[in-house]
Amino acid sequence: MAAAAGGGGGGSVAARSSPAAVQATNDDAVASKLSCVNKGYMKDDYVHFFKLKMIGNSNLFSFPNDSEGYYARWSVLRKLMRQFLNSGNGSNDQKRKQILSLGAGFDTTFFQLQGEGITPYLYVELDFKEVTSKKAAIINHYSEMKEKLGPEASISIEKGEVTSEHYKLFSADIRDIPKLDSVIHMAEMNPSLPTFIIAECVLIYLDPTSISAIVSWASDKFSTAISFLYEQIHPDDAFGEQMIIILEVPSFIHKEKLFLDHGWKRAAAWDMLKIYNDFINSEERHRIERLELFDEFEEWHMMQEHYCVAYGINDAEGLFDDFGFKD
Repeated sequence: MAAAAGGGGGGSVAARSSPAAVQATNDDAVASKLSCVNKGYMKDDYVHFFKLKMIGNSNLFSFPNDSEGYYARWSVLRKLMRQFLNSGNGSNDQKRKQILSLGAGFDTTFFQLQGEGITPYLYVELDFKEVTSKKAAIINHYSEMKEKLGPEASISIEKGEVTSEHYKLFSADIRDIPKLDSVIHMAEMNPSLPTFIIAECVLIYLDPTSISAIVSWASDKFSTAISFLYEQIHPDDAFGEQMIIILEVPSFIHKEKLFLDHGWKRAAAWDMLKIYNDFINSEERHRIERLELFDEFEEWHMMQEHYCVAYGINDAEGLFDDFGFKD
């Protein structure tokens, strides 16, 4: 289930979570990211490999508030991920860590982390086969990506699978909990290791029963873990009413409750406006605000208040005392 760029989607739950609908949200996400990279908001040396597979010759134009919004989303995930990767430094320097991305789409984070020298012990991505087959084909085609997997890497375009020592890509419908367990086993993930679970605009497209099952499964499976969500919120105003035509959109308090009601020990949620103002580095904010003329502040504030990041924490090993949002 590929991560969507923002709102996107429509129709019934079944239609929204179908491979074709999910592929469309994946295309939106890649288009947004590529536009941001081209404008200098962020660095990604790999996203351009996916452009022909997603949108053909369509225009990558986006408004400044779109770019700043996607940058904020990218930045908060990267900052929290770095906190996770750095957690336990000192007495636990050698602790191996792993990342599990649900609905990874054409995300290139593993390759970026490798270039920065902070690759986790294991990085596992899951998505529909229609998505993973295309991603496997692209990785296989471009030596800049394939060579980073190591000489022992195995790529099956037909199965939509990539296996290497530190990176695994598998196809799975994450609503199928037994399949999730099977794939985690195939990927050789160790449930006792610290794990960072990513779900960007993924669970919001599922029915409530599936959401509860996935969140409970993750809590039961990983005793030392961070579960990261980026999703839409606030259905109770004019902007939110338009969202709720497409999706079932709760408040960020409901996001915290989702974790706490399904086994996670701690949880927090901030809307993206607060994250942008209080969590993203002020020097970075000033840098990106100079990239494009930006005067739609009211629209920007309204949009950012309708997206949030939430995370749940299980901390059996006491690694995450300093993890999370800080003013």
